[in-house]
Amino acid sequence: MNEERLVIEGPSGNLELALNEPNSVSKGCALIAHPHPLYGGTMDNKVVQTLAKAFNALGLTSVRFNFRGVGNSDGVYDEGVGELEDFKSVRSFAFQRIQPEHMIYGGFSFGTYIVSRAAQLDAPNQLVLIAPAVGKFEVEGVTEDTLVIHGEKDDVVLLSDVMDWARPQHSPVTVFPGAGHFFHGDLVRLKNAVINHCRHKLSS
Repeated sequence: MNEERLVIEGPSGNLELALNEPNSVSKGCALIAHPHPLYGGTMDNKVVQTLAKAFNALGLTSVRFNFRGVGNSDGVYDEGVGELEDFKSVRSFAFQRIQPEHMIYGGFSFGTYIVSRAAQLDAPNQLVLIAPAVGKFEVEGVTEDTLVIHGEKDDVVLLSDVMDWARPQHSPVTVFPGAGHFFHGDLVRLKNAVINHCRHKLSS
């Protein structure tokens, strides 16, 4: 996975990005949002990196970034308001730099809150939510083709809360038996699940 680290101008100063190109000609772009900035969430989180690898395997350019106040990104945590603006800046950069045919949004934990809101403004071709932070944040409703994956033993976001969120909108939830919030020991399976789900969407 060829990686380029760069800094772009964001709403509150510098935004740090990691851009990973696929081995073949890029078919599109995937933007990935990381977990909560105040609890150690960064673009180098293992689940976030796993998503990047999955999207690269699908022939997409993956773009991870650090929200404001994380790593080399300027600013301070802004309760999700400024973080959405950060995401929108990264999206604009991706369209200018990559000019993607396909666009996927992926988020893990707090990142699902941001990408679900961003999808309401500019709908991607595919939305991927890993351990959606329902009950902690107002994760937006999603379409039925959204990939939602949650660990059975998640003690940060309870599976029962995710099911209560998904039920009214008839949204399927893929449950990994025995998996916790960070999917320790399940990252390869997580990668394959994302690849298998998104491959059909990209070919249709």
